[in-house]
Amino acid sequence: MSKTEWTKKIIIIVIGSIIAAYGITLALYAGFGGATLAVLWQGISRTFHISIGMASLIVAIIMIVFSFFYDRSQIHIGTIIYQLVYSLCVDLFANAHAYCTHVHLWVNALIMLLGVMLFAVGTGVYAAASLGRGSYEALTFSLAEKNGWQVKAVRMILDIVMVLTGVLLGGKFGICTIVTIIISGPIIQFTASKAKKLLKK
Repeated sequence: MSKTEWTKKIIIIVIGSIIAAYGITLALYAGFGGATLAVLWQGISRTFHISIGMASLIVAIIMIVFSFFYDRSQIHIGTIIYQLVYSLCVDLFANAHAYCTHVHLWVNALIMLLGVMLFAVGTGVYAAASLGRGSYEALTFSLAEKNGWQVKAVRMILDIVMVLTGVLLGGKFGICTIVTIIISGPIIQFTASKAKKLLKK
């Protein structure tokens, strides 16, 4: 891979990370609960009195370390860059109040939907760089591929474990959790395929 291609892919990862972080911040503060992992971050944040960004970074480090020793083929430089930029930006956007809530429930619902869509678009842009999986994806695929299990079954079980653990720690389960599970996959897949085509040009 040439230096220009490397630079282009790193820029794509950073852009995707920022978009995803802003999206998850909008969704999280709209008042409809959090995405699957965000429920866990909320729980950890409230229990241990740390920021959401720090909670997401701690969870990611645990997942990356596990995946590295279990199936290190899932980990690449993009995994690290994405997680550092993403966690930092979640805190920056939250602290800067770069989100808005409204007195009308339907407006907040639209904000939540926009947030989930931006999160999925950002994740798809990052994935297009093909420089390693995200921490959660790395955990999912390492478990599935090493044991011959179906990816969707592993992801479903992990989602349930993350949400239940988050709720027990004080995280908020809600409509956002369900919406994220339903619409993020197709949007990520669509965005990644389009972004990959643009990268080849």
